[in-house]
Amino acid sequence: MTAEPSPSPSPSPSPRLAPVDDISPELEEVLAGALLRDGKPLNIFGVLGHHPKLLKRFNLFAGFLLNKGLLPAREREIVILRVGWNARAAYEFGQHTLIGRDCGLTDHEIAALTHPPDDHEWSDADLDLIAMADELTDRDCVSDVTWARLAERWNEAELVELLLVAGMYRLVSGFLNSTGVELDEGVPGFPE
Repeated sequence: MTAEPSPSPSPSPSPRLAPVDDISPELEEVLAGALLRDGKPLNIFGVLGHHPKLLKRFNLFAGFLLNKGLLPAREREIVILRVGWNARAAYEFGQHTLIGRDCGLTDHEIAALTHPPDDHEWSDADLDLIAMADELTDRDCVSDVTWARLAERWNEAELVELLLVAGMYRLVSGFLNSTGVELDEGVPGFPE
């Protein structure tokens, strides 16, 4: 007898963990390299700040993918935004709306990532990235067809990075949804 799967929970509508307000010297050192707004860490870093040692390592890995990876920024942001949308992570989608704009994505393209791919005239290369993000979100595995299409364009190191970017931001989306991290001031949520 197999158990029926439980329905997927919705993101927490209210914060379950507030950002740290008493910043220890250890946390202050870790936050020195984090994004700040008006002298305060972004809410994600404030909540991750409950575990300073983990935050330090998170910043190294996520920061590498975001700032030092092999992938072109626009393509990386397509993957992150689609994963954030699939996970219904408003915080993730909002932060990467701002980053995506800086990387050349238009507001129309960003909004299109919240719809079925055939609702927008994406390039074949963009459609492959969207398919990869959707398949990883749905089944935790990229199909043979999508993999073959990606492998025509991306080298092996880039393929590894594409998978880890999608996985990292799926993890981040789950963290944000589960802890109820609130949008930072001036950050949009999902497009209307």
